[in-house]
Amino acid sequence: MAASQFPIEAGHVMMFARAIGDFNPVYFDADLARESDVGGIIAPPTFVQASAQYDPDYPLRPQLGIPWFGSGSTPSGRAPITDSDANAQGPGQGQSGGTGLHAEQHYEFHRPVRAGEVLTLTQRPGKSWEKQGRRGGLLHFRETIIEYRGEDGELAVTARGVGVRTEQTVKN
Repeated sequence: MAASQFPIEAGHVMMFARAIGDFNPVYFDADLARESDVGGIIAPPTFVQASAQYDPDYPLRPQLGIPWFGSGSTPSGRAPITDSDANAQGPGQGQSGGTGLHAEQHYEFHRPVRAGEVLTLTQRPGKSWEKQGRRGGLLHFRETIIEYRGEDGELAVTARGVGVRTEQTVKN
């Protein structure tokens, strides 16, 4: 889950826009943005994804003294999970051995996200379904929905992500 509170800071918006190569001045020029139709600095459409960086447990956020997910020594950057680790955690829990991936991301924009506001996030499960994979394993899909609301409770953005986990077939 992403953080429950997400401050929209003008500097963060500007750096995000630069990182994605979007140089629209409404993302960084306060005077121009104030005179435009949007009336002030707004965030690029996918900016809400940066809320994950406010979650101290976000697995893609580097932490001192802990091998980073993606640091390169193994496919995930972390030690491979053993069968006993997997059994202790339960089926499908804590496995980082390449059996899951982010499949889709959808955004519905209800209003602009503005610099200076603090959004409140709520996460809920969406649909889940299964599909037979082409290589013999079963694919488990799970949707997660995050709503981003302003301080007045007004809905700003609805993000819907879909993850997929593969079920490896046992070969005899």
